[in-house]
Amino acid sequence: MVNSPASVLDYFSIVDCSYHCQGREAMELERHNGTMANSNDMVKITNLSSSIDADEARLRQLGYKQELKRGLSGLSNFAVSFALISVLMGITTTYNTGLRYGGPVSMTIGWLVVSFFTCCVASSMAEICSAYPTSGGLYYWSAKLAGKEWAPFASWFTGWFNIVGLFGGTTSVNFSLAQLIQVIILLSTGGANGGGYMASKYLVLGFHGLILISQGIINSLSIKYLAFFGYLGALWNFLGVFALMILIPTVATERASAKFVFTHFNTDNGDGIHSSVYIFVLGLLMSQYSLTGYDVSAHLVEETKKADQDGPKAIITSVGLAVVTGWMYLVAITFAATDIPYLLDTSNDAGGYAIAEIFYLTFKNRYGTGLGGIICLGFLSGAAYLCGVACVTSNSRMAYAFSRDGALPFSSLWYRVNREEVPVSAVWLSVLVGFCMALPSLGSQVAFQAMVSIATIGQYIAYVTPIVFRVTLGRKSFVPGPFNLGKYSILIGWVAILWAVVITVLFSLPVAYPITKDTLNYAPVAVGGVLVLCISSWFWSARFWFQGPKTNVNVNV
Repeated sequence: MVNSPASVLDYFSIVDCSYHCQGREAMELERHNGTMANSNDMVKITNLSSSIDADEARLRQLGYKQELKRGLSGLSNFAVSFALISVLMGITTTYNTGLRYGGPVSMTIGWLVVSFFTCCVASSMAEICSAYPTSGGLYYWSAKLAGKEWAPFASWFTGWFNIVGLFGGTTSVNFSLAQLIQVIILLSTGGANGGGYMASKYLVLGFHGLILISQGIINSLSIKYLAFFGYLGALWNFLGVFALMILIPTVATERASAKFVFTHFNTDNGDGIHSSVYIFVLGLLMSQYSLTGYDVSAHLVEETKKADQDGPKAIITSVGLAVVTGWMYLVAITFAATDIPYLLDTSNDAGGYAIAEIFYLTFKNRYGTGLGGIICLGFLSGAAYLCGVACVTSNSRMAYAFSRDGALPFSSLWYRVNREEVPVSAVWLSVLVGFCMALPSLGSQVAFQAMVSIATIGQYIAYVTPIVFRVTLGRKSFVPGPFNLGKYSILIGWVAILWAVVITVLFSLPVAYPITKDTLNYAPVAVGGVLVLCISSWFWSARFWFQGPKTNVNVNV
């Protein structure tokens, strides 16, 4: 309240959080409250200091009480983020796209292009995360930066794209893992040309369901176990990249030249597309899909110590390490991709699954058996599974935070924590929706791809929306946290925004000609559907009751 004494919690935060917050709270409180704490407040500080720390004090200033267990270190937060990005999983499951559209050039050179712009997006997100360390993440940032008039709609728009994108990511990762298991079974039983068993679409969906249930169980455990799986996922991906980048080229009896890996451009995509520029940009989807999901660091900040410093650091370091290790993995595997048409041919032993065929042939040509390649695929499955665990983690924290502010249907149900201080209801909501979003695969793979396309496009729309408000409406009012971009903040923010616009357009373009119901790119249909539902529900209903992030603690008492 203007011109009223500052609360004891506000004053405590100024005194005890100065190292983490660098005077941010002092400036904000002076602007809003006008005066410092009175003598009675001073007396209370001694009693409060033993029960509240800097992170909790800052969270209370942002309007929330500490309900999740703050048991993650900055390293743990980074590990979960790196495990979720999982370049092993992302590249493996989308390698066909890169190989088909441009081949080696669109993958090795395209990766560097996408990495530069992704780092701009991640840096801008990290800066805002440092200023507002809450598990709501993106939608909370939009509300704070858009100003009082626009805050409710900005929060609603960002939150729905974020959570639907996270649901799509959980679905795509785990269904892709189920499909990889299908290929492993096929190769283990003789391959497509040796009478191997191809699991039906119903069995694949069953694999998907069992994977999700097991990940739900893991995410229902205490945060210390989740930290363990985060470390395991990060280590798995890091060591896996180095193991495979040495193993596959070494075992391969035939290797492509460096000229092929860095300069060969594949225009023979079989989809009626002949423009080199068009082909190249379609191939970028592999890289961009692989470098998505790092917003999990923001969703975990209420469970992270020194959140306003270590949350942003986790975003930057996880993306940076993914950029380096992903490029190394891509280059190494592409040295073994000597016959692109055969690798993409559905009549090969792996049924056209390019990386699986590369691994299988690499060992079969050297040792007469593809067992070594199958083992490598099993290792990749482990990386994909741990990525899925992290996806459910990120998804559940966003669902918990969005429900805390009343935005989801039946919010009171999802906004619950168990005795381990884990949002267990939100965990199982993520599992349920992740399964339901895969059901269209029974009818059509095209329909299913439309459902999961928002895992990339939808997420990046959510990523840049608060950045838009940061460089426009919130340009003067934004008070940076310990991590900030200084004088380059606005420039990097605009680069991030322009890149999100570019990929939204590019990844909505047709991927085959002539366009039919079986070749149409349904990504704009899926994303457009979310946009229409989001805006229509706002005007018909939400604008009358949704006020954006709402506090659950009275900081003036």
